[in-house]
Amino acid sequence: MDPLLLLAGTTVAVALLFAFTNGFHDASNAIATSVSTRALTPRVAVALAAVCNFVGAWLGTGIAVTITDVVDVAPGAPGIGVVLAGLLGAIGWNLITWWRGLPTSSSHALLGALAGAGVVAGATTHPEMLLEQVLLPLLVSPLLGFVLAYAGMVGVLWLHRRSAPTPVHRRFRLAQTVSAAAMALGHGLQGAQRAMAAVVLVLIALDVQGEGDGVPLWVQGASALAISLGTYAGGWRIVRTLGRRIIDLDPPRGFVAETVAAGLSYVAAFGLSAPISTTQAVSASIAGAGATRRLSAVRWGVVRSLVLAWVLTFPGAALLAVLAWLALRPLL
Repeated sequence: MDPLLLLAGTTVAVALLFAFTNGFHDASNAIATSVSTRALTPRVAVALAAVCNFVGAWLGTGIAVTITDVVDVAPGAPGIGVVLAGLLGAIGWNLITWWRGLPTSSSHALLGALAGAGVVAGATTHPEMLLEQVLLPLLVSPLLGFVLAYAGMVGVLWLHRRSAPTPVHRRFRLAQTVSAAAMALGHGLQGAQRAMAAVVLVLIALDVQGEGDGVPLWVQGASALAISLGTYAGGWRIVRTLGRRIIDLDPPRGFVAETVAAGLSYVAAFGLSAPISTTQAVSASIAGAGATRRLSAVRWGVVRSLVLAWVLTFPGAALLAVLAWLALRPLL
């Protein structure tokens, strides 16, 4: 077999593995609040999230195009090597943070890893696009999630200020089936496009397609299947962090947090073609909805740990990608 095609095939396989670990790592995004409030059983929640992730992956490709524009890959083995190193760095970071039970951003990890591998390999990067289309949305979305979830929960409390808690909670448990599905669709829409972008970069390096040609259907379908299978495998360590450790959720707060995070995912994808972290969005939304109970009800020590993990994601994934590139370089 042609060594270049073998390298390309390996990189595509690793990209689909990244999509799998993305689903595995981020399964908690859609189901943690619903499971913790007992709106859905874990088995039903995971199955719902897996199906919705698969469907969501077919809703758009604009984010994948944005990611491919951040780094210009060289033709041939050097360009494919940058993509492979970036994927290995992102997967490594995902596994480390999964093991520690920290809900970090797979988008953040992949882009940090691609940037790190690109810089050390001498590839052309576009820092202005990285800042405007990637880093700003990643930074702003958690702040919006906190504020919107806080405001939304205040509105819910006001509307139901004279209602008995038990029937209100019963209705919001039913509503969480819809909000969990919306959150899972948003995650599939956002998450699968990261793997699509990596495969498209490989195709560009092979000169199979040019920049701006979009995402082939087979790439979209393979990424959708990989992320849904990863979601079905589940990430229960992170479910515990999101569902229990930030705050003890009730159904109304779970519904508001899921709805706000899902809305941010759709606006970023359809309106801006920008990758955001569904993990960051839902974590911040949980904290915002929980803060309406009282600020001290939010376990701010856990939130600080999550923020530190988010801050470390970009350089941490970049460092792992640099190490991967140095290991791969003699083979390219």
